[in-house]
Amino acid sequence: MMKRYLITAILTVAACTAGYASYSHYEQNPWTRDGQVRADIIQITPRVTGTIVDIAVKDNQRVARGDLLFVVDPKPYQVALLQAKAAQEQALALLNKAENELSRATGLEARSHGAVSTLTLDNFKTAVESAAANVSLAHAQVEQAELNLSYTRVVAPTDGYITNLRHHIGAQVIANSPVVALIDENSFWVEGFFKETDIADLDVEQPARVVLLSDQNVTLEGEVESIGYGISKTDGSTGNALLPNVNPNFQWIRLAQRIPVKVKLNAVPEDVQLRVGATASVQVHK
Repeated sequence: MMKRYLITAILTVAACTAGYASYSHYEQNPWTRDGQVRADIIQITPRVTGTIVDIAVKDNQRVARGDLLFVVDPKPYQVALLQAKAAQEQALALLNKAENELSRATGLEARSHGAVSTLTLDNFKTAVESAAANVSLAHAQVEQAELNLSYTRVVAPTDGYITNLRHHIGAQVIANSPVVALIDENSFWVEGFFKETDIADLDVEQPARVVLLSDQNVTLEGEVESIGYGISKTDGSTGNALLPNVNPNFQWIRLAQRIPVKVKLNAVPEDVQLRVGATASVQVHK
C-alpha cells in the first residue's frame, strides 16, 4: 500500500515540476499559436488594354524573374507605332522645308540688304522653331508607341508563384487593372500575434522559433524584425444605418489585445514549402 502511495506521490511531484518548468519557460519565452505566414504579393497589372492572345503560365506555377506570363494582342499597338513613325517622317520633312526657306531668305538678305523684310525673316525662324518642336513631339510619340507595344508582353517582375489565375485566351484586360497575383518567393515572413502582456520585454533581433501547423516536425529559426505599433479598433466602427458597432462583453473580464510581431526567417529547408496564410506557432526567446 505504501508503495502505491509513494509512486502516486512521485508522479504528482514530477507532474507539478514539469508543469512549473513549462510555465516558467513560457513566462520567460512568450509563445503564441496565433501566427500566420506572410509574403509580398505583387498584383500583375497590364499597362495596356486589349485581348489576351497567349498565356504562358498555369495557375500555381513557379516563375522566374523575366518569364513571360501572358501577351496582349499587339496588332493595334503595331499599327499605332507605324502611324507614329509616319508622323515623325512628316514632321522631319516639314522641318527640312522650313530650314530651306530660312536658308534661302537669309542668303538673299545677305546678298542684297533689304531684299527680305525683318518680319519675314522672323516668321521663317519661327517656322523652323515650330517645325523642330513638332519633330520632338513626333519622336516622343514614337517612343510612347514603342513602349506600348513592349507592354503587350507581360513578364514576371520577380521570382515567385502565380496564384489565382482566372483569365484565359480571348479575355479582355484593361490597363492598370490587376489580372493575377504573384507571390514573391524571397519575401516570406511569419507574423505572430502576441498578447499585449507578453510584448513588454520583446525586442528586435531576439531569436524566435516557428513551427508550421502543416509540418510540425520541422522547427524554423528566425528573429524578431519588428513589433507592431497599432491595431484596428473593433468597438465603435460604423455599422448599419451609420450606427456604431459595440460588442457585448463582461465587465469583470478584460481580454488582452493581440499585437503583431514580425519574424524574419533565417533559412527554410528545401523540403518545406511556405504558403501565405498558413498557420504557425511562434516562440520568442528572450
